[in-house]
Amino acid sequence: MRIARFTTGEDPLYGVVTGELDEFGQPDPDSVVVALAGDPLYVGVKLLDQEYKLEDVRLLAPVLPRSKVVGIGRNYAAHAAEMGNDVPDEPLMFLKPNTSVIGPGDPIFYPPQTQNLHYEGELAVVIGRICRDVPPEQATDVIHGYTIGNDVTARDLQKKDGQFTRAKGFDSFCPLGPWIETDLDPHDFSEGRSVQTHLNGDLVQDGSTKDLIFDIPTLVAHVSSVMTLLPGDVILTGTPEGVGPMNVGDEVEVSIAGLGTLTNPVKAR
Repeated sequence: MRIARFTTGEDPLYGVVTGELDEFGQPDPDSVVVALAGDPLYVGVKLLDQEYKLEDVRLLAPVLPRSKVVGIGRNYAAHAAEMGNDVPDEPLMFLKPNTSVIGPGDPIFYPPQTQNLHYEGELAVVIGRICRDVPPEQATDVIHGYTIGNDVTARDLQKKDGQFTRAKGFDSFCPLGPWIETDLDPHDFSEGRSVQTHLNGDLVQDGSTKDLIFDIPTLVAHVSSVMTLLPGDVILTGTPEGVGPMNVGDEVEVSIAGLGTLTNPVKAR
């Protein structure tokens, strides 16, 4: 089930997106969104007698994290190597504020404090219930679904500061979307789903989730051993190799097989 958050020009709504995705992660032209009676994280999936053509609505960030976005660094060996880092012995965590979240089509704003802004296409896990100290074998019990993320990073500030908060925390530095897919199992990703990023149409990242150093159950267990996770919290699972700079006027697309494509322009702040 693909759950979207959208607007027709008025207050945001939630809905279930019908139709198939093509090989490029784009929905069928005849796809519709069937409205739901509120946020399914809190009221469940209750369909209404309202539907809209997908092409007639504006998709929003599919989730507004209640408290936090937890990033995982260096979770692909090739990316760790391209950045000159060793593979960590345990998941390397950092936080992005929920104010960094934007949706499909929203601009990534290039702030004046940086001269080296990078894309990082990633699989994102959306938490569905309050949880703490979750054993890996019970991770599926607390996962609401999966979406696509772009862990935008001011690389020069990351190097200058020696930690990640400012470099990854600006407004608009966490695009999410286009929707949440709820009917997948973490093992689907262990078997491998492509993670690709295109910059102005050119392929710049081409990885697979089978190369995750720490798989999704391990990440949920590790993060929840440190902090309580709330409904709507997001875990970004790391980026494959091929990260690089974006500039004002660029367009970045992140696609994950079976999930769709997240597209955002880059504009000056």
